[in-house]
Amino acid sequence: MHFSIVALIGRYQDSGMDTPLRELAKVLEQAGIKVIVEKETARNTGVHEYHTGSLDQIGELADLAIVMGGDGTMLAAARGLCQYGVPLLGINHGRLGFITDIPVHDSIQAVKAVLDGRFTTEKRALLEGSIIRDKKVLATDLALNDIVLNRSGRGGMIEISVDYDGVHMYNQRADGLIVSTPTGSTAYSLSANGPIIHPMVEAFLLVPVAPQTLSYRPIAVPTSGTLTLTLSDASRAGSGASVHFDMQTWSDLQMGDKIMIKKASHQVQFLHPVGYSYFSTLRKKLHWNIMPECGE
Repeated sequence: MHFSIVALIGRYQDSGMDTPLRELAKVLEQAGIKVIVEKETARNTGVHEYHTGSLDQIGELADLAIVMGGDGTMLAAARGLCQYGVPLLGINHGRLGFITDIPVHDSIQAVKAVLDGRFTTEKRALLEGSIIRDKKVLATDLALNDIVLNRSGRGGMIEISVDYDGVHMYNQRADGLIVSTPTGSTAYSLSANGPIIHPMVEAFLLVPVAPQTLSYRPIAVPTSGTLTLTLSDASRAGSGASVHFDMQTWSDLQMGDKIMIKKASHQVQFLHPVGYSYFSTLRKKLHWNIMPECGE
């Protein structure tokens, strides 16, 4: 894989982002590579000395996108670039970072390794969800982590009817329901006591959020089918219900609205320096194998 044009995308809300971006750009220039800085990143960090472009322009021109920030920054880049097949390299400038896996202090070394061809590739699935009202599609969007249907008020629970490939699974009263990819199993799903699923597993994960009955448990279903979530009752939820695509909110849901979810036709391709291990990431981020000191 040859890289002649590389894009830089940063979490521009972070103070001091301009310095590591410029350091990376210098490394790329020294390797004879043209640099493009995502336009909002450039505008908010003051890094104006390079060509700038929108995500669509980056998708059409770049051979690689380096994303510096937290997982939220990577989610936005992945949704915007997946249709173009641009591979992504994630540098963690946030706190947790399951998909921006390279620590910022290792970024220069990691980028040099990738430019030298010392990397592995990994493809991950996305969800495609459509909001349907009276057989009319109101909105369609992608999600790398999850699509979440939940109550948007401070009142009671919502009721959701769940079908898989036209076969009824259950009706559920809860604060919400998470439909997650394996990538998203370490995100909101994990906070709601869902299991961790390896990214290479072909499954959708359904995780209830604070269900009325504790017998409702997380369940994994094949990605070959289509999930249909029907909002059957939101009258007790105060202001109704909303749906979130990787935290992008569509809030004007009404009773009877359906969210149809299937595996997206596009995938996201991540690059990792040689030696990357998913299980190593889990150990570090979740503090596995750390033994307490005597007396603790």
